[in-house]
Amino acid sequence: MSNRDWAMAPLAPLSLRPADEVMRLERLGSLYACRLSFVRTLMRQMGRQRWQVSRERFDLDENGYGTAIYRLQTPYGRYHGVMFAQPLDDAARSDRVIAEAWDVTFGLVEGDVDDSLLAQMAANVPLQEAGRQHPRLLVMSRANKSLRNFAHFVEALANGRQPDPAWITRVGYLYRTTAVYGNGKFGIADFARLHENPDFRRPFSAQMAGVYLLRHFSIEQVEHLARCQAPETACELATELRRYLGIGNSTGLGMAPFLINHPQLIAQWVHQRETALVLAQRQTPNEHDRASLIALTRRAMQHLAETVTEDAEQTERNTATVEALPDVLAWLESAPLEEDLWAQLVAWSERTLSLEAQELINTLLIELYPEQVDPLEEQMGVHENLDLQPDMPLMRLRQLIETHYSWALEHEYTSREGSYWFWYRSTEKEEPRLGVRHEEPGAEKEMLIAMGPRVAHSHAAICEFLEEAPRAKVVDFLLAKPRHKEIIRRVQTLVKSTYGDIHANLWHQGMKPMHLLRTKLAFFGASRFDPKSDRWVRITLFQGAPLVEELNAEPEDLSHFDDWSFPLQPQLENGGVEPAELSPHAGSASSHPHQPARGEVSS
Repeated sequence: MSNRDWAMAPLAPLSLRPADEVMRLERLGSLYACRLSFVRTLMRQMGRQRWQVSRERFDLDENGYGTAIYRLQTPYGRYHGVMFAQPLDDAARSDRVIAEAWDVTFGLVEGDVDDSLLAQMAANVPLQEAGRQHPRLLVMSRANKSLRNFAHFVEALANGRQPDPAWITRVGYLYRTTAVYGNGKFGIADFARLHENPDFRRPFSAQMAGVYLLRHFSIEQVEHLARCQAPETACELATELRRYLGIGNSTGLGMAPFLINHPQLIAQWVHQRETALVLAQRQTPNEHDRASLIALTRRAMQHLAETVTEDAEQTERNTATVEALPDVLAWLESAPLEEDLWAQLVAWSERTLSLEAQELINTLLIELYPEQVDPLEEQMGVHENLDLQPDMPLMRLRQLIETHYSWALEHEYTSREGSYWFWYRSTEKEEPRLGVRHEEPGAEKEMLIAMGPRVAHSHAAICEFLEEAPRAKVVDFLLAKPRHKEIIRRVQTLVKSTYGDIHANLWHQGMKPMHLLRTKLAFFGASRFDPKSDRWVRITLFQGAPLVEELNAEPEDLSHFDDWSFPLQPQLENGGVEPAELSPHAGSASSHPHQPARGEVSS
C-alpha cells in the first residue's frame, strides 16, 4: 500500500497532543462518542451498582395518553421519572425551541412522588419553560414522536410480527428530545445540589438518566398501543430491537455557547480524553488486543455504512471514513506486533487518514483498555472559577497571550470574510442565533462568545499601553481600561487549562456551527449525526445500550453493560429477530453507507 510507512523513526516519549492540534474546530467536529462519554459512564455505573427500575404507575388510555411513573432505586437514593403523554396536533409538532407543546413531557424527581407533587408536576411540566417547576425536579425535558416509526411499530406488533429493523436504522428512535434541562433552569434543582450526590455528581449524568427512562417508556408505550389495537394478536418487541432502539435528540445553536462559557469544564473533558488516548498508546499489545481492535474496526465500519443521513457533507464524510477503514484493517493485520504498535498506528493515521477517520481510530484504541481508562470518568467534573491576578506584570500577560493564544492573533477580523458572522440572542426564546454582519441588523447586540477577536483586541490594547508604561502591572491597565477584565481573567486562568479555548475565529465565513454541536454531543455519547442544516442536527443516544430488564436481572457478568458502542442492525429472520452479524463486506473497500431512496422513511 502506497501510504503505509513501515520504516519509522523511533517515536518520542508519548505526551498529550498540543492544544493547537486538538482544539482546532475541524478536529473537534470530527469526534466520536467514546467510553468516557456520559451515556457510557452512566450505564457502567448503573450496571456496577445494580440500579433498579420499576414501573410505579402506567395510566395510559387506548391512544397512549396519560401518566407513567418509573422508580429508579440506587444504593444511595431513590428517584422517579414522571412521564406525561398528551395529544398533539400535527400542526403544533415542532422540534424548534419556540414550540409550546410536545407529545411527551417528563421530569426526573429526587425522592418520592406523592399526590400533591404529582398534581403540581401535571400542571407545570407540560408547560416546560412557562411553568413553575418544583425544586425537587432534577431534570425536565420534552420529546416528540418519530411518527412513521411509531405507526410502523404499532401496526407490526398489533399484527403479531416484529417491525422491520431497517426502520430503526433509518431513524434510530421512537422519540426525540428537543431540550433536556438541568442545573437549576426554570426553577428546578441547581447542580450544586448534586455535588455530593454519589449518583449524579458527574456532569450531565442526571440528564442522561432521565433520557434512559424515556427510552424505556417509549418501548412500553408502543407495546401498550399494540395491545389496545389488537389484544388477541399483539406481541412484545423483540429484545434485539428493544436494545437497538435509542432516543433521538434534535438540537441547534443553543448548545454552542456552552463550549465557550464553560472553558475549564471543556478543558477537563478534553484533557481526560487525551489522557485516555495516551494511556492506550502506552500499552504493549498482544494478539488478543490486535484481534479486538480489528473486530471493533469492522463493527464501526459497518455501523457507519448503515448510518443514514440526508446531509450531503456528512454522507461524504461517512463514506470517506468507511472507504479508509480497509486500509486500517490491512495495516493492523500486517504490522509486526511491537511494543509501540499503537503509537505507530496513531502516527500513521495522522499522516494518512482524514480527521474523522483519525478520531475514529483514537476512539477505538481507547475502547481496548477499560482498566486504564475508566478511572478517568471520576475526573470529568471541575470547579469552575476564573481567577484574576492583578499584580502580574503586564509584560508577562502580553507574553502569555502571544505564547498560548497565538492562534487568536493569527486570524484577521476586519475583512468581510473574517467578520462575516455575529452571534446574537433571539427575543423569542432567548436562544443563540447567527446573523450575517454586513447584511442583517442586530450586530450592536452581539453575544460576546467569539474569543479570538476579543483576545486580539485586548492584546492590541495591552501593547499600546506598554509603550507608555513598560513596567505596568495588570491592575494599572485595568484601572485605565476596565472593559478588558473578563478576557484578562480568562487568559490568566486558561493558560493552566490548555484545552479550554477553541482555536477558531467564530466570526469567519467558513466557520461551521455543526462542529461546535458535534463536539459537545460526542461527549454526551451521541451517535448517527444527521445534520438537517448547518445549524441544527439530529442524533441518537443509548442505541444498543442494555435494557431495564437486563439492569434488573442478576447479571452473570457485567461486560454487556459496556460493549455496545457502534451498534449494528439486527437481522429479521423467519419472523424473528437475530443479533446483528458483520457484513461479509465489512472489510471491503467497496462498502459504502446505505443511501436512502427518495420517499424512504425520515423522522
